[in-house]
Amino acid sequence: MRKVLVSGVLAVALAFPAAHAAPLPDIGVAGEGALSQAEEARIGREILSQLRDAGGVVQDPEVNAYLARLGRRITSAAGTGSDFTFFAVEAPSINAFAMPGGVIGVHTGLILAAQSEGELASVLAHEVAHVTQRHLARMRETSTQSQLWVLAAILAGVLASRSGNSDATFGAINAGLGMAQQSQLSYSRDFEREADRIGMQYLGGAGFDARAMPAFFERLQQTSRYDDNQALSFLRTHPVTGERISEGQTRAQQTPVRMKPDSTDFLLVREKLRIAQLGPAEAERYYQGALRERRFISEGAQWYGLARTQLAGRRFADAAQSLARARQTLPDDAMLFALEGEIALAAGEPQAALAAYRKGLAAFPEQRVLFAGEVDALQATGLRAAALERVRALLARYPTDSALWRLSARLYGEGDPLNYHAALGNAFYFENAFEPALIQYRLANAASGDNFYLRSTIEARLRELEPLVKGGGASRTPR
Repeated sequence: MRKVLVSGVLAVALAFPAAHAAPLPDIGVAGEGALSQAEEARIGREILSQLRDAGGVVQDPEVNAYLARLGRRITSAAGTGSDFTFFAVEAPSINAFAMPGGVIGVHTGLILAAQSEGELASVLAHEVAHVTQRHLARMRETSTQSQLWVLAAILAGVLASRSGNSDATFGAINAGLGMAQQSQLSYSRDFEREADRIGMQYLGGAGFDARAMPAFFERLQQTSRYDDNQALSFLRTHPVTGERISEGQTRAQQTPVRMKPDSTDFLLVREKLRIAQLGPAEAERYYQGALRERRFISEGAQWYGLARTQLAGRRFADAAQSLARARQTLPDDAMLFALEGEIALAAGEPQAALAAYRKGLAAFPEQRVLFAGEVDALQATGLRAAALERVRALLARYPTDSALWRLSARLYGEGDPLNYHAALGNAFYFENAFEPALIQYRLANAASGDNFYLRSTIEARLRELEPLVKGGGASRTPR
C-alpha cells in the first residue's frame, strides 16, 4: 500500500522565498473537498514512515531536536499549531521538501550548504507556507491525471536525490514533467510564488533577516554554473529564475535589517553532520587544517568538531582538551554538556558523566538528549532502578516520544519480557510502524507477568491494530 500511495502523492516542492509586506491571503477552505486535512496528515505520516523504513531519516536526536526548535520558531510566527514534523534526510544533495500534513524534510547537504542560520530558516519558512496554504489539496482539487504525474515524479526525485545521483533525480522529474501541459505547470508556479511571499512574512516574524533568502538561492544558482552536482540537483527540483531572485531582492529591501548571530546549536549541528558526511578520519584532517589556516565561521565549532573526531578515535584526553577549547569561544550550550558526558562515559568515568549531564540539565532542563545521557550514566554506575524511574517520569511528560520508549525497552531488557516488548511496541506505534508494533504487542501479550493496567493497554492496542494490519492498512493512522 505504501508504494502505491507514495507513487501517487507528494508534497509541493520548494523554490525560493520572496515577499514580506503583503497581507496573508484568506483562502478559506479551498481544497478541503478534494483532500481533507486529516487525509493530508495521514499521507504525510505514510511517506515519512516509508523514508524511515528505507533508512533515509537521520536518527541523531540533537540534529532533529534542533530542526524541531527552528521549525517551531517559524510556525509560531505563522500562527499555526504544533502539528508540524521537521526531520533531516541523510543525503549529500542540497534539497528540502514539504509533505502533506506539515511533514517537512531537509537534506543534510542543504544544512551544510547554508552559511547562516537565516539561510536555513528561509527554506523552512517557504516549506511551512506550502503547508499552511494547502497547496497539495488545492492542486488536487483542480488536478488532471498529468498533474498527479508531476507530483509523483517530484517525489521520485526527492527519493532518488538521497543517493546524490543528480542524473537519477533529473530523469525521475523529467519523466513526470513530460506528461504535463505547460498551463498546468504554471499553476504550480503560482503556488511557488505564493509560498515565496508568505514564507518571507513567516521568516521576518521569526526574527530573521529576509535578505538571507534571495542571497542563498542566488549563491546556489551561481555555484551551479561551475559545479554540475549537488547545487544543480536542488535547482533541477526547485527551479529558480533570475526574475524570482530579483523579486526577492526587491521585497527584501522593504524589510528592516536584522543582524542576528547564528545560534550555537546551528553551528554545532552543522559540524555533527559534516563528520557524518566526511567520516571521522577525513573530518579530523579538515578541522586541523581549518584551525591552522583560520578558515571558519566559528572557531569554537571547529574545536567541537575536532573533539568529536577524537572521541571517535578513542583519544579521550585529546577530545576533552578540544572541548575545553571550544568552550573558550562558545556560550554554554546543551550540546557541549552532552559531548562532555559522552567523553566521560566512553572513558569509563560514569560519575563524571553523570555530573556533566546533571549540570547541563540544570541550565537546559528541557533538553531530552541530556535526560537520555543521564539515564545512560545512571545505568553505567549500576543504578538501573534509578534510571528506570527517571525514564518513567519522562514518559509521564512525553508519552508519545518513541526514543524514550526505546530507552525504556533497553533498560527492561530480557529480564522483563512483558515490559520490554510493550515498550518496544509503543516505540513502533508512535512512529506509525503498526505492523512491527503489532508483533511486539503480541509478544508482550504472551509474556508472563502481572500488570493489569499494562495488559489492558496491550489488549486495546491489539484490537486497534489487528484489523488495520490484516486489511493491508498497516501504515494508516489508527482511530
